[in-house]
Amino acid sequence: MPVPTHGAPRAPFASTAWVFTPSAFSPLARIVRATALFATLGASVVAPAPALAKTPPPKAVFDASAVAAPDRYSADAAQQIFAAGGNAVDAAVAIAFTLAVTRPDAGNLGGGGFMTLFVDGKPYFLDYRERAPQQATRDMYLDDKGNAVSGMSVVGHRAVAVPGTVDGMWRAQQRFGKLKWKQVLAPAIHYATEGFQVEPWLSQRRDATAKNFAGKTNFDAYFSNLKAGTTYRQPELAQTLARIASDGGREFYEGRTADLIAQQMYGHGLVTKADLQQYKAVWRQPLAANWNGYQVLTAPPPSSGGVGLIQMLKMKADLKPAFDGVELNSAPYIHLIAQIEDRVFADRQQYLGDPDASKLPVSKLLDDTYLAGRAADIKPDEAPGATPVKPGLGEASPEKAQTTHFSVVDKWGNAVSNTTTLDGEFGSGVVVDGAGFLLNDAMDDFVTKPAAASQPGAGGADLNTVSPGRRPLSSMTPTIVLKDDKVSLVIGTPGGSRILTSIFQVMTDLQDFNMTPADALAAMRFHHQLLPQKTIYFEPYRPIAGELAQQLQALGYTVEGQSFNGDVQMIRIEGATPEPAADPRGMGVARVVR
Repeated sequence: MPVPTHGAPRAPFASTAWVFTPSAFSPLARIVRATALFATLGASVVAPAPALAKTPPPKAVFDASAVAAPDRYSADAAQQIFAAGGNAVDAAVAIAFTLAVTRPDAGNLGGGGFMTLFVDGKPYFLDYRERAPQQATRDMYLDDKGNAVSGMSVVGHRAVAVPGTVDGMWRAQQRFGKLKWKQVLAPAIHYATEGFQVEPWLSQRRDATAKNFAGKTNFDAYFSNLKAGTTYRQPELAQTLARIASDGGREFYEGRTADLIAQQMYGHGLVTKADLQQYKAVWRQPLAANWNGYQVLTAPPPSSGGVGLIQMLKMKADLKPAFDGVELNSAPYIHLIAQIEDRVFADRQQYLGDPDASKLPVSKLLDDTYLAGRAADIKPDEAPGATPVKPGLGEASPEKAQTTHFSVVDKWGNAVSNTTTLDGEFGSGVVVDGAGFLLNDAMDDFVTKPAAASQPGAGGADLNTVSPGRRPLSSMTPTIVLKDDKVSLVIGTPGGSRILTSIFQVMTDLQDFNMTPADALAAMRFHHQLLPQKTIYFEPYRPIAGELAQQLQALGYTVEGQSFNGDVQMIRIEGATPEPAADPRGMGVARVVR
């Protein structure tokens, strides 16, 4: 199989000269045209190209556009798209495809995600979450004694669910984009063809993860040379992107790329070409809730994050008297938040799953009276676990951190909050031979053993067991906040079950403690969920130690470190100019684009 090549990169926006003329219909010809198009986009920073909008542009709402993205390459891609006259959706799609090249640990063609949009004054939500293959069964990860087979839902072909990212990006851009489809893929094709500079953290992450894949997948055949300081080129991925750019998003599901995926799965995994052909991203109604004079727009199921975020925001508001005078991130503050989180995760475990497979009580879970009752049960002076927390609607009805998020706002007032994932770092470790991209391990987001969680402490219920065509429950929570019908905040993060608690803390730090975006992102974050009920997790960036740790332990908590607690990318708008901010925990880039 072809292996990525390395060497000195060409100038990012220089036109590409080739020593021969390929067939007009060959993959190489497609790459040449896309690279030349990217050069044109780059040149437009200096001399903007003629207007490419499908319709006359609306009146500007803000005096600039803005992006908060997880790396500099994706931020550059967004800037090029804005310079060419693209809107927030064009920029978001360009970012997503660029991350599929420059962030192989989490960005993807072979994964899925959620997108919350606000376009022309209206809210939208696009669910492009992966789906279980039609051959999947409830007990497919159990041995003949009913025990889960270690690693089967995490590493290798049987961990792979039907990818949704390409169809999601295609549907979003075709519905709302201003530029041509080929234009928004041009930056990604450029970085796959010409290469990108590998940062030390990405190389270190590759080395750590490769150990899990050794002897089980073809991961090293493609990524063994992902070394710090090298220029990493991916010719097979460039050809795949060129096909998608030329033939449209459905090429991934019905064309040559689909054939390559099916060949990779044959005899090892369950995903077939029929599964790919049947896949469709779904437009859903975003969750909407009033909060402190704002309207919060966020992810509905199969995300659990949007429900949990709204529940946390409303319960904290209901508990305002209990929080009065309590210092941020003090032991009493953390204890109150932990009790809120117990109730959120109890409801998550019992009532949430794929809305296309089960009827979910979402409106009841977000009802003001219900949440006020849940908040009223919280006792500031009660020890953790003293009163077992149960699902609030009764017993009758009923993920990993390696995700990436970006936020985009354009000058016309449109916004995109997008979270996308391979699930684990580098997904399943399976690369599609001949296509050059990794496939997800999203099947591990199901409850792979009934009555047991797929990840320690997350909990699970029959609503999230493996079933053909079902979308697994997720914590991804891309969120947009409005004030007076205009975008006020665009926010999201990776982090598995820590996503909703991280977003909640940043939002309340902004609102309740009047922090700047930079300060809210830099503030200490902690995590707690129903199981284990007495554990507070802290992060290396702002660890819980010393007197604070002792105070929490005196309350009855165990204080435990974790390696990661989010990489929040957000944009706040309080006046005419957006304020983008990137989490100091990561390598993100925040940029105002005029």
